[in-house]
Amino acid sequence: MNIPLAEKLRPKTWNEFVGQDHLVGKNGVIRKMVEKGKIVSMIFWGPPGCGKTTLARLIAKYMKADFIPFSAVTSGIAEVKKIIAKAKERRDMPWHISTKQIFTNQTIIFIDEIHRFNKAQQDAFLPYVEDGTITLIGATTENPGFEVIAPLVSRCQIYVLYQLTDKEIKKIIDKAIEFYPNHQFEKDAINHIIKYSHGDGRTAINAIELAASLNKKVNLKIAEKAVQQKAIFYDKKGDWHYDTISAFIKSMRGDDPDATLHYLARMIKAGEDPVFIARRMVIFASEDIGNVQPTALVLATSCMQAVHMIGMPEATLILAQTATYLATAKKSIASTVGIQQALSDIDEKNIDPIPLHLRNPENKVMKKLGYGKNHIRYPWLIEKKLGKKIKQQYLPDNLKGKKYYIPDWQ
Repeated sequence: MNIPLAEKLRPKTWNEFVGQDHLVGKNGVIRKMVEKGKIVSMIFWGPPGCGKTTLARLIAKYMKADFIPFSAVTSGIAEVKKIIAKAKERRDMPWHISTKQIFTNQTIIFIDEIHRFNKAQQDAFLPYVEDGTITLIGATTENPGFEVIAPLVSRCQIYVLYQLTDKEIKKIIDKAIEFYPNHQFEKDAINHIIKYSHGDGRTAINAIELAASLNKKVNLKIAEKAVQQKAIFYDKKGDWHYDTISAFIKSMRGDDPDATLHYLARMIKAGEDPVFIARRMVIFASEDIGNVQPTALVLATSCMQAVHMIGMPEATLILAQTATYLATAKKSIASTVGIQQALSDIDEKNIDPIPLHLRNPENKVMKKLGYGKNHIRYPWLIEKKLGKKIKQQYLPDNLKGKKYYIPDWQ
């Protein structure tokens, strides 16, 4: 029998399950619930390949319940009625005792892609969930608050499952490779599969299975065929990382939106952290554009916030919009040069004290020493009334007349 590798690898115990420690770890809420022998109807909400189906099967195994997988894509209300009838029979039967294990009279119905059920189909389960005829476990990649009817949501506990980390995917791949003792898997091939699995355990396993069928020596070229993605040589901690972000910044600085998009695309394809890219654009907006087009900083900051909220892949559009805006914006390094020169003076010169009239007279002693004396608080207001410029010293004596900010720096 040709059993898929993903099925062979399906965990049979809590300890074999990879990821979702908040649910199935030693102190996980679902694991604790099962250990106490009492479960409730629940809906698993998470991305593909994060373990929703496997978790449902594990619950049924540990609860010694009849597990009935139910597809929202291929099943209808007629099948629901048949399953409910069997569940009622099972509920009313005494426990069946065999030499190997004890089966409870509990029925767990697992509905994959429950969001695909229409309202009438979801309604059909309501009375039987409520009276305990069945325990319902639904799985969905969509927000159940929008895609599952409110009465059913109110009768189920919602549990969020998260995308698997690279470390967790690596753990799954290591287990998969054990099925191929005569194969050689090169490190860069494994890393390529991890990267393009995007946190999907099933995708990673299928890639290993396909790669192993293509060649006994699984190198990067074979891995590329298995995942149908070309490897981009980009080390997030090495030269490719620094060279690419440098080229990206220099392209924006050189008013070249086309090159800017090219290097942005390289980073996105390589899986660079989008927040890192956005953060560099915020810096660029002040360093290279400044006050000559101050909306650049506003847009770049909004970009970083939006990337946080939206996430990839949609954040690609936000990054591209902001990058091309910065690349085509007016440029000025006036504030950049100004702060660099001010910092340099602090390092290199013995700076005179702050002028007394700029200091706050916090007590009588300070006031007597001349703190705050003759200070003009609102010179612009006086200038408006008098119609002439008011001169007031702000810099220390040995920097008097020093110009740091020169707006003509373009």
